[in-house]
Amino acid sequence: MGRYSIKELERLSGIKAHTIRIWEKRYKLFEPVRTPTNIRYYSDEDLRKLLSVTLLSNNGVKISKIVSMEEQEISSAIKGIKDESIISQKRVDDLIFPMLEFDEDKFNQLFQEYSKELGLEKTFTEVIYPFLEKVGILWLSDEVSPAQEHFTTHLIRQKLSAAIEALPSVSDQAKKVILFLPEGEYHELGLLFFQFLYKKKGVRVYYFGQSVPVEQVKIASETISPNWILTYTVIRPKAGTEELIERLSICKADEIFFLENEAQHNSNLNYPSSVSGISHYSQAFLAIQ
Repeated sequence: MGRYSIKELERLSGIKAHTIRIWEKRYKLFEPVRTPTNIRYYSDEDLRKLLSVTLLSNNGVKISKIVSMEEQEISSAIKGIKDESIISQKRVDDLIFPMLEFDEDKFNQLFQEYSKELGLEKTFTEVIYPFLEKVGILWLSDEVSPAQEHFTTHLIRQKLSAAIEALPSVSDQAKKVILFLPEGEYHELGLLFFQFLYKKKGVRVYYFGQSVPVEQVKIASETISPNWILTYTVIRPKAGTEELIERLSICKADEIFFLENEAQHNSNLNYPSSVSGISHYSQAFLAIQ
């Protein structure tokens, strides 16, 4: 049985803690357990209810109406939602419990359903990537336990690796990209995501993987002459990140991309003219459209 703080409910639902408290007090939406020191904790059922309430609320149903509905009515109302953005939100939310409960079969079942409904590329871009951002795995923000992070990362890495392997080979004459993680960086799930998307778009990918010195990428880039180079970091403070970005400018490519996480984006990093900061994966593909 899960046990969640109100901050964890906020992160997983997108509803502010203040609003959750109001719903709890005014509408008796939850009955949290309290510790001897009076700290609230919420159950799996509370989280499930909040995610359902959030979907209907985002679809324009007033909270006062939602709390008067029976569970079956709520379920039927959710199934009747037509707004594609809300449906996309539900797909992401539905992956949360397989992660929290270490339910590989359920995760695989949902992935297969999404792949059949959306196709593989949209499953990764519209469901898996937003899910990883939401639960903090993409940027290792310590918002899930290490066991949950490793479990989920392993499953998604399997899916990405199989999808990459299934794609046809790309011509030597195609545009080229180098993908790498700088020294000390080992969290490559995002890099695999880019490998899939670039190869799917007919770009020849040179995948260097984890912990590669920038100087070695420079040497390789002089031989390969890539159109693009892309990297990111999740372990460096701002000064170390800016030092890395400055060093990237020695590499040879038409464009060099540094993918920022939210904290990096908000910190207004300094860039040399030869390196571009991007805050969403789609920005890396604008030149390919």
